[in-house]
Amino acid sequence: MIGVDAGATSTRVAVHTLDGTRVGYARAGAGNPTAHGMVKAVAAVEEALSAALAGLDSGRVVASLAGVAGHVPELTPELAKVWADHGVAEGPRCEGDLLIGYVAGSAEPDGALLLSGTGAAAARIADFRLDAVADALGWLLADAGSGFWIGRAAAMAVVDAFDRGLPVTAIDDPAERLVPLVARDFLGAERPDTPRAVASRIVRLAQADHMRLATLAALVSRAAAAGDPMAVTIVEDAADRLAATLRRVHVSGPVVLAGSVLTSEGPVRAAVTARLPDVPIGTARDAAGAAAWLAARPLLEEGEAKARHGAFTGLSP
Repeated sequence: MIGVDAGATSTRVAVHTLDGTRVGYARAGAGNPTAHGMVKAVAAVEEALSAALAGLDSGRVVASLAGVAGHVPELTPELAKVWADHGVAEGPRCEGDLLIGYVAGSAEPDGALLLSGTGAAAARIADFRLDAVADALGWLLADAGSGFWIGRAAAMAVVDAFDRGLPVTAIDDPAERLVPLVARDFLGAERPDTPRAVASRIVRLAQADHMRLATLAALVSRAAAAGDPMAVTIVEDAADRLAATLRRVHVSGPVVLAGSVLTSEGPVRAAVTARLPDVPIGTARDAAGAAAWLAARPLLEEGEAKARHGAFTGLSP
């Protein structure tokens, strides 16, 4: 079985035997065809596939599934050509990354995914099919509670503080507070002369590299864990928004948390789970292995498939 997890920053390919044993694994660059173009996405998948199959008999592959962020229908025939070039008779079935993210954390057919990484989304899964999606509309106007959303909120709060006259010396406060953490992240050793100049400089740097804002989510977590009120407010707001997004789609079954903001232990994950007191919570693990498990499901009895899910995904059985 071949499983593919093609995302906005990296692509992973896992090769498993039917009992879940991993016999090949490799990663390559971004595989999102919408964000990076078809040529780059296909090349990334091909690179990872070639490395994952090295030393294996590709003629023994009986099923493949690719979970692709930014999936478009035109990708399926392109990947079929790549599979054929590597001696695999049949190309992969292609799905979006939300279904694969859910399966990476649960073997139950019905449930929901709540994702917060760079972006944010919630999805209802019914019989291992994507049934409904909330948010997932992009960082510019949506993705509430995402890493980008959290980082932008942090930058806005810090800029506002300096615009209101917070002294420049606050940048060098040794405490784990949001203002010095964010200001030093942007400015390094640079120290503008006035608070207004600090605010203006941070704004210009953020405008020059929008996606840098997403990296500030980790600083918000650090500051919130230390009790900084500004950071705690942002965390609580993000958790409220993520929980509200989930409520739009979740009907029953477990909720799988996915994305870097929610899979790592920290204030945001804790705040979100506190808002879901009566819901079974799972955590997404290896998505490429999850894709391989989905490919294997039709070849296994239901009980066998559930028992082997942990071997494919890295979750405990």
